[in-house]
Amino acid sequence: MTDYASNIANAHPLENNVVAAGQPSAAQLKEALAGGVRTVVNLRPAGEFDEFDEAALIADAGMHYVHIPVAGPEDINDASARTLDAALAEDQRPAIVHCGSSNRVGGLMAYRARYLQGKNADEALQVGLDAGLNPESPLFAAIQKKLE
Repeated sequence: MTDYASNIANAHPLENNVVAAGQPSAAQLKEALAGGVRTVVNLRPAGEFDEFDEAALIADAGMHYVHIPVAGPEDINDASARTLDAALAEDQRPAIVHCGSSNRVGGLMAYRARYLQGKNADEALQVGLDAGLNPESPLFAAIQKKLE
């Protein structure tokens, strides 16, 4: 795993210099930024996390911050997948995509794989699992249905 992500909860290194993860601490984000991360994508909706101002920390470091609020399955859709896809463009990586646990990251990654990257439903679901989609969570069944 990339050194900058090794201490982040539920970190899952993906292809193309992308790490899916749970919520990084301010110190972990600073370490990631020092390690070359160019973009941080936050899937947590406003009000879900307020321990520090993540957007300001990223902006102060001169990195790219993208906020895609995903509260549940209804927020995993074409618009959020396109926003994620643009945020993960080659010139924006390395990147960290996070939510609270990486479960929603996995869900959105699966949807993106299916509808923007042309993977079949099984391949897309595996992308989601590799990115932290929890098969025990209620989101898992909703994502399976969306991928059909």
